[in-house]
Amino acid sequence: MAAQKINEALEHIAKAEKYLKTGFLKWKPDYDSAATEYGKAAVAFKNAKQFDQAREACLREAEAHENNKALFHAAKAYEQAGMMLKEMQRLPEAVQLIEKASMMYLENGTPDTAAIALERAGKLIENVSPEKAVQLYQQAASVFENEERLRQALEMLGKASRLLVRGRRLDEAALSLQKEKSIYKEIENYPTCYKKTIAQVLVHLHRNDYVAAERCVRESYSIPGFNGSEDCAALEQLLEGYDQQDQDQVSEVCNSPLFKYMDNDYAKLGLSLVVPGGGIKKKSPNAAQDKARGPAAVGSHADEEEDEYSGGLC
Repeated sequence: MAAQKINEALEHIAKAEKYLKTGFLKWKPDYDSAATEYGKAAVAFKNAKQFDQAREACLREAEAHENNKALFHAAKAYEQAGMMLKEMQRLPEAVQLIEKASMMYLENGTPDTAAIALERAGKLIENVSPEKAVQLYQQAASVFENEERLRQALEMLGKASRLLVRGRRLDEAALSLQKEKSIYKEIENYPTCYKKTIAQVLVHLHRNDYVAAERCVRESYSIPGFNGSEDCAALEQLLEGYDQQDQDQVSEVCNSPLFKYMDNDYAKLGLSLVVPGGGIKKKSPNAAQDKARGPAAVGSHADEEEDEYSGGLC
């Protein structure tokens, strides 16, 4: 079966090369027909699992389309060449070709297709190079935003923010979350703004920037419904505990369902949050009782301990 598909592919390549030849009566290559034959060859090679040859056929198809000024079809062929590289686990090279395709989609006036290609490239490279994936998601978000497709832009920004948090690139994560929150506010999705404020505060506290965290909450009072929401109350309690170095209070807030059921990357920030200096310990029950009884009672308790050993150890 594989041998049959390979022979079929080679026949299509021979036809393509024939279409590209010129002669006395044929002054111009037939790029359109050649591109079609290279495309058929690529499919046959792919079915035979000859991915490198399929990639080469896709690249020749793309070149023929470019010579024919058919940018959209050239971009599609470059994208397919990238997918063949993916099959060979050559992911950085695959992403390069898909990026090239996205630029051609933009040049052709099809930005939505360009953004979808960038998202696809981001998914491919996410586990290998999160830094590159962040860049691709941000580019996709920018394209969607320019086209006023804000929900799609938010989806891309959300992916970028989570990757930045996962990679502990917290300064960039704070900016990315602010961008998300601004767009959610623009489309009047206020409850999600509250959640983004929680994420921002956790990021700022992990950056050891209490002032930025407090400012973030203060600025959110302008969002309709935030003041008086459970999100606002929890954040005020969190900031109070952090400011007073009360680890128990901070942990109680961060272990609440409101925090624990956020996106996993943000929930982890909450669970790992430690107050400066390691926090204060809760007073023991005996200490609390002594304080209630006053200094005299404390002195009496000390005298009892002294009397116990007054006769020596024997």
